[in-house]
Amino acid sequence: MIVLSMNRSNQLSRPASKVFPKVVVRLGWVSLFTDAATEMIYPLLPAFLRALTGSVRGGAAWLGVMEGVAESVSAAVKWWAGGLSDRAGSRKPFVVAGYAIASLVRPLLALAATPLQVVLVRATDRVGKGVRSAPRDALLAAAVDARARGAAFGFHQMMDNIGAVIGPLLAFALARGLGWPLRWIFAAAIVPGLVALATVIRVPEETSGAPKGAASFGGEPRPEAAPSASPALPPAARRYLAIVAIFTLGASADSFLLLRMIDVGLPEAWLPLAWLSLSASKAATNLPGGRLSDRFGRRPTLVAAWVVYASAYALFPLTSSLAGSWALLVAYGAYYGLAEGGEKAIVADLAGPSARGRAYGALHAVTGAAVLPANALFGALYARHVGWAFGASAACALIAAAALAVARWPGERGEREAPDDRDEETAAA
Repeated sequence: MIVLSMNRSNQLSRPASKVFPKVVVRLGWVSLFTDAATEMIYPLLPAFLRALTGSVRGGAAWLGVMEGVAESVSAAVKWWAGGLSDRAGSRKPFVVAGYAIASLVRPLLALAATPLQVVLVRATDRVGKGVRSAPRDALLAAAVDARARGAAFGFHQMMDNIGAVIGPLLAFALARGLGWPLRWIFAAAIVPGLVALATVIRVPEETSGAPKGAASFGGEPRPEAAPSASPALPPAARRYLAIVAIFTLGASADSFLLLRMIDVGLPEAWLPLAWLSLSASKAATNLPGGRLSDRFGRRPTLVAAWVVYASAYALFPLTSSLAGSWALLVAYGAYYGLAEGGEKAIVADLAGPSARGRAYGALHAVTGAAVLPANALFGALYARHVGWAFGASAACALIAAAALAVARWPGERGEREAPDDRDEETAAA
């Protein structure tokens, strides 16, 4: 027992390149460069659309159309690509194609002359995200032992959020330091995009199981059968997705938190710094949160994350000082750290190897489809009473947390385990 504990401590202190296999590490770098490219552009789009339309109202209207179309298209493609990658038996072609589409299309915003062209480029960018997301998550899940999946997904999300910090800093440096116009900055985003594409091409092909030496935190990896079909999702996986849908219906965009901070006195010039502080908080807590889910269980960690979310949303309308709101925003970032790694690891645990692509496609589709109603409801309630909006979101999070806490899980009360993954389910529990 002492030896096992020492082994785990040694693994936790080793650098990522030693703890995780190349698939996980390289996909992490791909995500960092891709998000840096995306976040060089995304915060500037409201100003760009306003300039194209010549009015604040016109820019806001087209911004809503752009996000609605982009997320809807992305959700549909994610559902399709996940199941198709199961049947194809190979994930990497989908991952490479998805990153290639986004990296090559995104800089075309520099040539956009009308708001409709901006919408089309953004939607095509999200097609690339839809093609890659579910197969990439399935590839990550297969690369490590079940006992390290939370940490692997936490590492990946950490790299993604580091990219979300780097991107706006690059855009700020180019805009304020060098005086570049928006179109030049959009074009410059091709550089980190091409680095991401070159890196993803070098990601190793998936194997029949986690490679020897993959992180297991105290156990040898168990080989998995290569996915060759996409069977129906196990009942526990479907129940889990339903619970995630309940939570997501109350999960509004984080931009509403910035709006609340403006209400309590945050100058608009400080908005990028507030956004960066949230991304930094996410990045700082992603890997510890993933490791907690490996050590103490996916379910209790995710329940804790949703309780943190509910607590933060309950406190936001009660906080009237700018310093208090900013501190709460940073603390809220811990929700992402606790949730993002374990949330995806649960899908792998419940679906089994042969249905993981479809399961991740369903997860992304469920969360993507809920974006529009969640934000529309929050916005409508916010316009009437700030407390109603934040209170409704907190209530959805608490209902989802309670439902997850009592949901039947594989191995409990006779629930059937996911096929071909029983040893891993026991280890993950």
